[in-house]
Amino acid sequence: MTGRARSQLRVQMKVGKMSTNTAPFISIRKLAKSFGAFQALRSIDLDIHRGEFVCFLGPSGCGKTTLLRAIAGLDPQDSGSILMGGRDVSRASPAERDFGIVFQSYALFPNLTVADNVGYGLVNRRRPSAEINRRVDELLALVGLPEQSKKYPIQLSGGQQQRVALARALATAPELLLLDEPLSALDAKVRIRLRDEMRSLQQRLGVTTIMVTHDQEEALAMADRIVVMSNGAVEQVGTPEEIYRHPGTPFVADFVGHMTFLDAVVTGPGQVRVGELDLLVANAAPFSVGTPVRLAMRPEEVRTRSITAETPNRFDATIGDLSFLGSYCRAHLEPTHSRSTRIAADFSTNAMRDLGIQPGQVRTVAFPPEALHVFAGGSR
Repeated sequence: MTGRARSQLRVQMKVGKMSTNTAPFISIRKLAKSFGAFQALRSIDLDIHRGEFVCFLGPSGCGKTTLLRAIAGLDPQDSGSILMGGRDVSRASPAERDFGIVFQSYALFPNLTVADNVGYGLVNRRRPSAEINRRVDELLALVGLPEQSKKYPIQLSGGQQQRVALARALATAPELLLLDEPLSALDAKVRIRLRDEMRSLQQRLGVTTIMVTHDQEEALAMADRIVVMSNGAVEQVGTPEEIYRHPGTPFVADFVGHMTFLDAVVTGPGQVRVGELDLLVANAAPFSVGTPVRLAMRPEEVRTRSITAETPNRFDATIGDLSFLGSYCRAHLEPTHSRSTRIAADFSTNAMRDLGIQPGQVRTVAFPPEALHVFAGGSR
């Protein structure tokens, strides 16, 4: 990489590491969009800070791609505002917004070489040939394809094509990078490798990045913050750890990771009853005694080791069917005193071996009070 390129990288990295206490780089207020009678976005409020990697996560049809396209100006909103770098771009054309975009389909020009694809935006801006060539060389080196410049897209693998698409999106040094499910067309191993490379590149450049994905593992691995969406609305915004460990709604709890949901009733401060099980919980304060609630917990939080007479929420359960899932097995537990209740529990390969866990066994297990989540409502 040339000295000039290294200098540019240092400047961009410095920008990317600016404190999120400054004014947001992108500020979205009351954004709404409909397609006929279908409301795709419902009064979206969202701030994104300079240098952040933000993932829009949710099921198909939740509005995440519509929101991305509204930010890009490709599918303008019906109402609401978008500020970018303090500038109102709510009605600006895509050309007036400083962004690069990578689509799921790559959208490379099949009749152009890799170098010509990467330099396409610079040619349109009538940059000098020497500058274009230098920038293309720098970017191809940056994405690990320095020897592929004269090839055509059809001669590249899917992962290589996606790297070319990424280099093209970065060619004009945009302030904002938009990624619309960029990895979903790749096989599992390539997807994992490329997501790590993309995240590392984003951190080096410090470019503000928004990625749309329906893959929760992808979002958890790559994002600084995740915006979980459902039915055109934002359900929760937070870091990956916040989203996973402290889901704000039943939808977030169910969509991100796996959750067991149980009908329960509040029986006292910090106490609920599930069937015949009385359990201590850490977060039932807003609910009064007698309130029907939904209790949720993740399978990996079920404890099977170091359980003593003082361990809270311990009970005996029968091991039901076991599903082998590689590094762990998922079991369904049936509490001895509440046979109608089925609870998912994950046992590591080590636990399976050391404890000799088998279907039909009765084992003492425990629920940590801090791992239990209490939500409003009764039956799902």
